[in-house]
Amino acid sequence: MKASRWRMKLFSGNANPGLAEEIAKYLGIPVGNAKVARFSDGEIGCAIDESVRGVDVFVVQPTCSPVNENLMELLIMIDAFRRASASRINAVIPYYGYGRQDRKSRARDPITAKLVSNLIVEAGAQRVVAVDLHANQIQGFFDIPVDHLPGVPTIGEYFKSKSLSSDAVILSPDVGGVTRARDLAAKLGAPLAIVDKRRPEPNVSEIMNVIGDVTNKSVIIIDDIIDTAGTICKAAEVMMEKGAREVFGCCTHPVFSGPAIERLSKAPFKEIVITNTIPLGKDKMLDNMTILSIAPLVGEAILRIHEDLSVSKLFEG
Repeated sequence: MKASRWRMKLFSGNANPGLAEEIAKYLGIPVGNAKVARFSDGEIGCAIDESVRGVDVFVVQPTCSPVNENLMELLIMIDAFRRASASRINAVIPYYGYGRQDRKSRARDPITAKLVSNLIVEAGAQRVVAVDLHANQIQGFFDIPVDHLPGVPTIGEYFKSKSLSSDAVILSPDVGGVTRARDLAAKLGAPLAIVDKRRPEPNVSEIMNVIGDVTNKSVIIIDDIIDTAGTICKAAEVMMEKGAREVFGCCTHPVFSGPAIERLSKAPFKEIVITNTIPLGKDKMLDNMTILSIAPLVGEAILRIHEDLSVSKLFEG
């Protein structure tokens, strides 16, 4: 039976119900009736209060902080749908926790991103929809189809609407993010600059050199994740020291842990642009912060998956 003939239902865990509501609104369907709660001893319980037999199920659950709680919710919900005879279970993971543990950097390191993929598949997911995985090779960790949605198109459309002057420069805060920065530069028709960075230990970075001309430019620094914000804030300071006229910071996933908000509030950003893959409390909001919704991107991908259409067509051209 083709997916286009299946009924479609969308459910949400507790990680980001607001995003699930936006996606459901885009799709023109309600969020499914499911409750994920805690027993008195802390165990997670899940109740699916409507039939999903023969249904194409999409469950929206980023594995953001608290990572282990949200990951366990996702696994339990997938198992519940599998045991309730859903025709296909699609795990929609806007933010993939543990994604930065994708390789062995030292002897005896775990590859936790692979472990998490194994858990999701073993629970019963038959497809994964993810947004801006930290490393592209994570797609290969899954033995099921993965639709990897980039955040650059959403961010690029926003900056296009701002009509920045023709002297904008796109900056990658490290060599690893060059591909992402190059994609945004191509979308905006702007040149590319790169920060050559040395990281002596986790969450500690030292900026060494800037490759490219940023003098009197509008610099847009793009990364997939802002965690403690040390890298992007230091990059912004260096850009101003190098003569940049103004600096914008943007990312897909606003993790914002530890001293991130304090650092961002003191950094010389004209604007900080993020998406809603991870929900933010009021304590993590700043006056110069803009939140873009990825609901249309994810919603359109879900429609195409359900109707057996190409998802890559969303990003061509």
